[in-house]
Amino acid sequence: MFRAAIFDMDGLLIDSEPLWKRAEREVFGAEGIEIDDAMAAVTATMTTRQVTEHWYGIRPWREKTLEDVEAAVVAKVADLIRAGSTVMPGVRETLGLCAQLGWRVGLASNSPAVLCQLVLHELRIESSFQAVVSADHVESGKPDPAVYLLAARMLGVEPRHCVVFEDSPTGVRAARAAGMGVVAIPSAGQSFDEHARPHLTLDSLHEFDARRASSLWESI
Repeated sequence: MFRAAIFDMDGLLIDSEPLWKRAEREVFGAEGIEIDDAMAAVTATMTTRQVTEHWYGIRPWREKTLEDVEAAVVAKVADLIRAGSTVMPGVRETLGLCAQLGWRVGLASNSPAVLCQLVLHELRIESSFQAVVSADHVESGKPDPAVYLLAARMLGVEPRHCVVFEDSPTGVRAARAAGMGVVAIPSAGQSFDEHARPHLTLDSLHEFDARRASSLWESI
C-alpha cells in the first residue's frame, strides 16, 4: 500500500500561474522584454533560474546580473502571495485523508524554497508536511525525478510506496521517472501524452478517496 503522498505546489496547492505571469511581465518588462501569454507558456514549467537564463539568452540586459533579476521575480511573486492566496479545492480534504491513512506527506516543487515555505505558511497547511523539497535542493528540477526521489528519502519511504499529485506533464514525467504512482489533476489547458501518462486523472482533488487510493495501488 502507499505510505506517503507527495504534492506538487504551483497549480495544485495554489493557483499561482497568474502571479508568476504578473511578476515576470513586470520584472522582465523593466529589462525591455515584453512577455505575452504565449511567451509565458514557453517557460511555465521551468525553474526561476531557467526562466531568467532563457530570456537573457534571447535579449540580454546589461545593468543587472541574472541573480538580481531572478531575485526580483521571486520577491514579486512572494509579495503577491502575501497579498492574498487561496488554497485550491480539495487540498485540505486530501491532506486530511492522508492523515487518516497514516501517510507521511511531502512537497516537491520547481519553485524556490523560500516560496514553498511561504505558500505552506500562507495557506496554513505547513503542519501537514513532513518534507519540503525545492528545485533549489537538487541539481536539476522537473522533469528530472530528483525532487521526488529526495522527498521520498526525507520521508523515509521507498519511491514505489509514494503517490504523487501533479497538474502538469512535466511533473508527471518526473514522478513516473521516480517510480511513483501518479494522480493528475490537470491545470487549464494541460494534457498528457504517452511520454507523461499519469496512472489516474481526476477533475479535482475532491475525487480522491481511500477507495481510489486502494484501487490505484492494486493497478500499478
